[in-house]
Amino acid sequence: MDQHHGRPTWSRQIEFTLAGIGSAVGLGNVWRFPYLCYRSGGGAFLVPYLLMLVVLGIPLLHMELIMGQFTRRGPVHALAYACPLLKGVGMATVAISFIMCTYYNVVITWALYYLFSSFQDPLPWQNCNNTWNTPNCTSHATNSSYTSTASQEFFKYKMLKPTSGVEEAGQIRWPLFLILLLSWILIYLCIFKGVKSTGKVVYFTALFPYVILIALLINNVQLPGALDGITFFIVPDWKKLLVVEVWVNAAAQIFNSIGIGFGSLMAMSSYNSFHNNIIKDTLSISVINSFTSILAGFVIFSAFGYMSHLQVGIPCVLQVGIYVFQLMDHYTAIVSIMFLAFFEVMAICWSYGANRLSDNLEAMTGKKANIFFRLCWLIIAPGLITVILIFSVIQFKPARYEEYIFPPWAQGVGWVIAMASIIWIPLGAVHTLWVLPGSLVQKLKLSLTPTCLEETSKIPYYERGGVDKHPAVAVVSSNFPASEKSPIQTNL
Repeated sequence: MDQHHGRPTWSRQIEFTLAGIGSAVGLGNVWRFPYLCYRSGGGAFLVPYLLMLVVLGIPLLHMELIMGQFTRRGPVHALAYACPLLKGVGMATVAISFIMCTYYNVVITWALYYLFSSFQDPLPWQNCNNTWNTPNCTSHATNSSYTSTASQEFFKYKMLKPTSGVEEAGQIRWPLFLILLLSWILIYLCIFKGVKSTGKVVYFTALFPYVILIALLINNVQLPGALDGITFFIVPDWKKLLVVEVWVNAAAQIFNSIGIGFGSLMAMSSYNSFHNNIIKDTLSISVINSFTSILAGFVIFSAFGYMSHLQVGIPCVLQVGIYVFQLMDHYTAIVSIMFLAFFEVMAICWSYGANRLSDNLEAMTGKKANIFFRLCWLIIAPGLITVILIFSVIQFKPARYEEYIFPPWAQGVGWVIAMASIIWIPLGAVHTLWVLPGSLVQKLKLSLTPTCLEETSKIPYYERGGVDKHPAVAVVSSNFPASEKSPIQTNL
């Protein structure tokens, strides 16, 4: 690893911990976790969720952080180092991270739109006296299916202005377009100096959301009906534990929430000091991530209790937005990430090996991984990931938005989006087999050997089976001055 000694590191170790927390905590905690609890028996869902955290989330996060910190490389080069045959997994994580950034920025755009709109007095979603409101608008909550609240109509008819379907593109929403551009500029300003700028930004981006969540919780628990919602959240329906789908969803939630397979945490850990105590970061990130999910559960279910007290349905703001966004979310967060995670675990846990991971940990911290982590890396994690992938395929349903079902051509576009990341896995495998020397069987054996690409790159091309096995050699005789030689004689 001598060539990576010049790699920059975090100014303080707490910066990496905060960056990891900020990366792991997101919509999966605030939106998806409460939804799964609502659908999976309330408090009963916490049993498989916490179990999967222990046997799946923490070990796999530890695995990624070890690989990043030991190799001091991002996911592209770290995966090529660990398993050359599956080096495409590293490229796939970069691809899916870019794809997800493109539509997660849409959510940031919506949030900024609401922020800018909130400077008006009165608030534009406070009454129905606006040009975008329909005759069915009401300023009071109601359970009628023929009316909609002022806040719902602001979200749908003022901000989104959705068309009748994905086949109708509509016009550019210039306010949203400009705010989207602003969100990309903000992201650039956060990362353009690498860890030196990101390390300062995370003090705000990782901590401020907890201020908001705690403030919302304090407000919500004082609302009428909030206790009923919280009771549903913490009182279990034990019958749900007999449903296999609940256990699969718990494992998938841990997986998606922490961010295994996205490559971001591996990249961040590559900027740690080599002898950093990685287990502390592993436990901090994973435990705080799950704590945030549970905290968000109290916030959301207290709000649900209030809405139930008013006899209205789930707030519109939780029913995420426009057709392209929904299509991308379905085929990246569900389809792509399951395949990427499966192949990453195969590459690191099996090909690279649990024992080698343990040796890497010892080289950095002076202590090997305990038997629990090695057992999870070798047997439990690969087994669970395989089961999740199988059930994801079996239970797969086409994307839809509320009652709208996407047409076949739109589903095809969704699969193209999914394949934009998955395709790098076979492409990387083909390229590895192409550049390695020997017969096909020899190539396959070499491709499963860590660091073989680095060793092979030092061998001249013609010795690796290249077509130019006898390169032309310029012969210069000392009997004649160089100026008298013809271009043919000197091969120039």
